[in-house]
Amino acid sequence: MKLQELAEEFALNVAAQTEAIWRGDARTGNKHARKYGAAVDKLLTLGDTGRDALAVLLKHPRMDVRVMAAAHLLRYCTVEAKAVLEEAAKGDGMVPFEAQQCLKRWEEGTWALDPE
Repeated sequence: MKLQELAEEFALNVAAQTEAIWRGDARTGNKHARKYGAAVDKLLTLGDTGRDALAVLLKHPRMDVRVMAAAHLLRYCTVEAKAVLEEAAKGDGMVPFEAQQCLKRWEEGTWALDPE
């Protein structure tokens, strides 16, 4: 699978998970979480090339996709990822809460989505 296809797989499944959660369908949400998790794992195993492909999603039109990409990219492109998370964290709802929690874990030093 090409880098762009993996990034698209990640974005589609993040969005699908969000939609499933909003419908109250945890089973479907978990299915999509496993799929985007597999896509991001493949991207990260490719090193900085995979991270660069994921970083394109920091400008995605959907906030949930931007936030999830930023959460995985904090170590690699800290300034850009934090900016996405800080902007999203200003709102109310599930995705802003996720952004807030990610920033909190980063500041605490317990964040570990892409360790060195």
